[in-house]
Amino acid sequence: MSNRRLSVAIIGAGPAGLTAAYLLGKAGTVDVQVFEAHPTLVGGISRTESYKGFHFDIGGHRFFSKSKEVEDFWTEILGDEMLERPRSSRIFFNQQFFAYPLAAGEALRKLGVIEAARCVLSYLQAKMFPVANPKTFEDWVSNQFGKRLYQLFFKTYTEKVWGIPCSEISADWAAQRIQGLSLMAAIRNALFPPKKKKGNDTVIKTLIDAFRYPKFGPGQMWTVCKQKAEALGVQVHMNTGVQTMQLNADQSSWSLLLHDGQKMDGFDYVISTAAIKDVIGHPASCFTKAMQQAAKVLQYRDFLTVVLILKDQQRFNDNWIYIHDPAVKVGRIQHFKSWSPYMVPDADKVCYGLEYFCFEGDGMWTATDADLCQMAAQELEHIGLGKASEVLDAYVVRQPKAYPVYNQEYLQQQQIIRDGLQAYPGLILVGRNGMHKYNNQDHSMMTAMLAVKNILAGENLYDVWQVNQDAIYHESGERGAEEGGRLVPVAVPH
Repeated sequence: MSNRRLSVAIIGAGPAGLTAAYLLGKAGTVDVQVFEAHPTLVGGISRTESYKGFHFDIGGHRFFSKSKEVEDFWTEILGDEMLERPRSSRIFFNQQFFAYPLAAGEALRKLGVIEAARCVLSYLQAKMFPVANPKTFEDWVSNQFGKRLYQLFFKTYTEKVWGIPCSEISADWAAQRIQGLSLMAAIRNALFPPKKKKGNDTVIKTLIDAFRYPKFGPGQMWTVCKQKAEALGVQVHMNTGVQTMQLNADQSSWSLLLHDGQKMDGFDYVISTAAIKDVIGHPASCFTKAMQQAAKVLQYRDFLTVVLILKDQQRFNDNWIYIHDPAVKVGRIQHFKSWSPYMVPDADKVCYGLEYFCFEGDGMWTATDADLCQMAAQELEHIGLGKASEVLDAYVVRQPKAYPVYNQEYLQQQQIIRDGLQAYPGLILVGRNGMHKYNNQDHSMMTAMLAVKNILAGENLYDVWQVNQDAIYHESGERGAEEGGRLVPVAVPH
């Protein structure tokens, strides 16, 4: 039997890539190289950026999982550097703030009796005359909540996030994010909240009231993970993007084509977290024309954060607020001091992150930083959370390919790629963009954990595509236990 050590290439140093790197490094029997395009920061969309000592997320990243294996991993990496944080969030709608999750009494009072009655009647109509075999987000949500509530609480925000009509978004997306919920269940559980049970597996992730969070943001987790992986012998190449990969003539080893034209050869396995559109759709890749074409069809929603620094006027304490108001373009506002007081270096200051959803190359994406900062300050004032004249400083971060889009075609194209992968042994797609699956970082981590188990075992014990949105592996592919409880707006990125 050969004693040759396996060689593994990992594309991307985000949660999935670094989880795989660290676990393979711990095994001590594998040579691992990680290739990361960013020049200095790891963590992917879970990195932490900084500006003049102020730290901020690219979106908000709660550290909570129904998977004990994932929770234990976070503890192993950061230990006491993880804080226990209370969760607080609201919805801004119709010039009013609503508690999130919705509280029945408050919602009834603020919507008014007549509007609330319309919602209930619309729901009853949906139950009596539902759309048969709903294929779109609009149809699925209308069936669950009624047309009126869909138009009030779902349509505007969802279309702001995704940039396409709800009639073009797959029902699969809604079913994934709000499975098991209905208007009656929302009202019942808002009036009579179920008693909490012990164990993360019984908790609805969207509705948790506390979570763990690194003192200096999610990037701290992945910076330390990188350091610990390197101490185990893992090589992490920063500022080293990968164009695509090639299956060598021996049909058992892989090479990578880097952005600078260099070729890295001799890998037994490639774990890719890069966007499918980029690496599989690249014209120099080894994949079939059908796979390349399917990859090119996949779409992504891009994202930018405008950071505003102000004197702390104690105007709100939420971790974040969802902005459903169509009069402003901002989709969500993060309050980073409420995530962790260590994120803001000056106790007299606050740091808000106004998040805008866009497509790379559109007017929002190409606007100047100065124009974006001015718009964000004015929209903050419109919402009533601060005055534009109070903004002391501002900063902009752009994030391409932040969210895989679940349009009507995505599932078919994804399946073409999954089927085609059978002919390419040693290539494993994991993570959000690597699989074109919009789930949270614990899901990305679990797919990486199973990929590592397969590599170390030398056989495919687990199908990484059978990890559900709660980071739980289901061999049969069945969804996890249905979520029940309060009304939640869907299509909320994390």
